[in-house]
Amino acid sequence: MGNGGGARWSRGVRPGAPGSRATRLELFYDLVFVFAFLNVTTLTATYLSVHSLVRCLLVLALLWWCWSGFAALGNLVRTDQGVLPVVGFVTVAAAFLLALTLPEAFTDRPGGLPGPLVFASCYFLVRATQVAVLGWVSRADPELRRRWLLLALPVLVATALLVTAAVVPQRLADGAAESLIRLGLWLAAILAEYGVGLVLGGAGWTVVSAGHWAERHALIILVALGETIISLGLGPKFIGGLPLTWAVVVAAVCGIAVAAVLWWAYFDTLALAVEQLLHRTRDRSVRIALARDAYTYLHLPMIAGIIFFALGLKGLLSNVAEPSTPRWGDPLTRVGLLSLYGGVALYLLSLGALALRTLRTVRWVPLTGLVLIVGLVPVASPLPELAALGLLALVCVLMAAAQAVTGAAARRGVRKVALDEQLAAEAEQSEWRRHHL
Repeated sequence: MGNGGGARWSRGVRPGAPGSRATRLELFYDLVFVFAFLNVTTLTATYLSVHSLVRCLLVLALLWWCWSGFAALGNLVRTDQGVLPVVGFVTVAAAFLLALTLPEAFTDRPGGLPGPLVFASCYFLVRATQVAVLGWVSRADPELRRRWLLLALPVLVATALLVTAAVVPQRLADGAAESLIRLGLWLAAILAEYGVGLVLGGAGWTVVSAGHWAERHALIILVALGETIISLGLGPKFIGGLPLTWAVVVAAVCGIAVAAVLWWAYFDTLALAVEQLLHRTRDRSVRIALARDAYTYLHLPMIAGIIFFALGLKGLLSNVAEPSTPRWGDPLTRVGLLSLYGGVALYLLSLGALALRTLRTVRWVPLTGLVLIVGLVPVASPLPELAALGLLALVCVLMAAAQAVTGAAARRGVRKVALDEQLAAEAEQSEWRRHHL
C-alpha cells in the first residue's frame, strides 16, 4: 500500500510521502522503548544466568515486533496528523504497560494483577491497533483486505500462545519442565509473528519513504546504545554512595570506547550505504524484501548484541565499584563473559550479515575482529574483569582503525553522497521557508 494503490484516504488518516522523515511524535513513542530496554537490562542483570539471557532474547523479540509495527505505520501514514495521534497515545500507553509488566511476563508474583495475562493483553492491544490501522487503509481494496486478514491472524495466534503460557504450564508440570514449556510457548508465539512476515513477503505493505525507514531503525539503534551509556552511569550499587576509584574510571573509559566503536561500525558508512541502496531500489517487491531482511530481521540481533554488552557492562561496573573487590576485579563469570564478549560478537556478526545481504560484500576487517574476539574468550576468562574489558576495548579500537584505513575509498564515496543529499535537502528547505515563512 502506498499513496493511492487502492487505499481510500481521508482527513483522519493521511498518507505518507516518499520524502518523509521521522516525526517528533514517533520519537515520543521511542521513549517507551527506552524504558523497555532499560527494564529488560536491569531485570536480566539482577539474576544473570543463561536462563535469564534466553528470556531476555524472547522478550526483546516481542518488543522489537511491536516497535516494527510503529515504524511501518509511520512509513505508511502520517502518524502526527488526523486521528492517528490519539490512536498512537492509546497504543503507546499499552506499550508502556507492556514494558511495566516485564518483571512478571513469565511468572506471576503474589498480590496484584496476574502479570503474564496483563502482558499478553497489552501485547494484543498494541499489535491489534497497528493491524487495525492497516485494515482501515486497505478497506477499499478487496485484494488488500484479504491480505490484511492474513496479517491479523498471527496477532491472534501469538496472543493465544502467550495466554496459554500464562495459565497452562503450571498445571502440566513444575520446576524446570514448567519453565521449558513456557519458553516453548513463547518461542512459538514469536515464530508465528516472524514466520508469517517471511511467508507473506510484505503483502499489503510497501516502503513509501526509504529515508524514513532507515532513519527510524538508526534511531532505535541509538536507543539501544543509550542503554549502554545508562549502564555505565547507573550501574546497580555504583550510585548508592560508593567511592569513585581508578578501577571505575578505567571501566567507564573502556566501556565508552567499545560503545563508540559499535556506533562507528554501523553509522559511519554501513548505515548510509544501506539507506542509499534502499533509495535506489525502485521495484516494489525487491524493496519490501530488502527493507524486511536488512532492517526488520537483521537489526534485531544488532539490538540484542548491544543489550547483551550492556548487561555485562552493568554487572562489571557494579563489581569493580565495591571496595571489597580486588583492585582490577574478579575474573568474569561464564555468563558475564558471554554477555560482554558475546554481545559485541553478535553485533559484529549482524553487521556482517547486513553488509552481505544488502551490498553483497564481505567486510573482512569486522569479520576478523569477530573471530579475534571469539578466540580471545579463553584468554580473557581467567583475567580480572577490568583486564578482560580492556582487552575487548583494544580489539574494538584496532578493528575500527583498520576498517577506516582499508575502506577509505569506499567510505569517502558513500559519505560524499550522503553529504550532497543533506546539503541539497537543506537548500530546498531554506528556499521554501524563504517564500512561505
